[in-house]
Amino acid sequence: MDVPVPPRPAQPRIRRRDRHGRGMRGPIAPPQVPLSVTRADAFVDLVYDSRDRLERRWPQLSQVDFLVLEVPGTGPDDGPEAAGDEETVPLGRVVPAAGGYRDRIVIYRRPVEIRTKGRDERALLVHDVVVEQVAELLGLAPESVDPRYGQE
Repeated sequence: MDVPVPPRPAQPRIRRRDRHGRGMRGPIAPPQVPLSVTRADAFVDLVYDSRDRLERRWPQLSQVDFLVLEVPGTGPDDGPEAAGDEETVPLGRVVPAAGGYRDRIVIYRRPVEIRTKGRDERALLVHDVVVEQVAELLGLAPESVDPRYGQE
C-alpha cells in the first residue's frame, strides 16, 4: 500500500512572527511623544526655554552662552574660585567674559533636580535660577529682569 505524499512547495515557506494573525504591533508611544528624550535633554530644553523667554525682553542675552553642567566643580569653568566658601550647593553661577570667551551662565542640573518633585516644579525653579543669574550678570534685581519672578 503506497500512501500518496503531497508534493513539496517550490519555494520554502517564510516564517514570520505574526503567528496569531494579529498583524504588526503598533508604535510604542504616540507620535507626539519623543522616545529618546533623556532627563538631561529635557533639563537643557527647560534652560533654553527660559533663555528664549528672557531674550525677547533683553536682546543682549543673545551674546551670553548658557551652559548646563551636572554638578558644581566638574566643568571647565569651575576652578577653585568657583567653589568659594558657600555653605549650600549653588544652583547656577555667572562666569564673566575672559580669555576670548563670552559671558556665560551655568546652571547645575542635579542640584536643581534634587530640589524639585515634578516637571512643572522643575521648570519654575529652572526659570527662577536663570532669572537670578541674568539679574546678577546685568546688575539688576531679579524682579526687574522678569516681573513674574517668584510669583508662579
